[in-house]
Amino acid sequence: MPIDDDRRIGHILRTAKTIAVVGASPKPWRDSGSIARFLAGKGYVVLPVNPAYQNILGMKCYPDLASGGSEIDIVNIFRKPEEVLPIIDEAIAIGASTVWMQLGVINAEAAKRAEDAGLNVIMDKCIAVEHRRLIR
Repeated sequence: MPIDDDRRIGHILRTAKTIAVVGASPKPWRDSGSIARFLAGKGYVVLPVNPAYQNILGMKCYPDLASGGSEIDIVNIFRKPEEVLPIIDEAIAIGASTVWMQLGVINAEAAKRAEDAGLNVIMDKCIAVEHRRLIR
């Protein structure tokens, strides 16, 4: 069952160092770009992941999670719900500790697969909203 406990979500946000933003966009009106910028401004190492770009917001962009070359604490997913399963498989393969499906990204099968592999799962929540609400 996805995590819905403020204390646990706050702990995940406080202890994470590196966040991969899957589906990151250089377009300023897209949430994935503005949230990547927000997270970087809060001190996280942000790894934009999008095979269509080489650079987003002045940060090197990676085609997939495995190319990031860093230990990734949170995989923040900005993709359609039906596109999430392969990202979950990548997150499991690289040893991420948490997958975070953004607001509106709901995929119960993907959540179960991640949980069964021992990952924390947060689903249908905006990481920026939760950060603003829980981290002071």
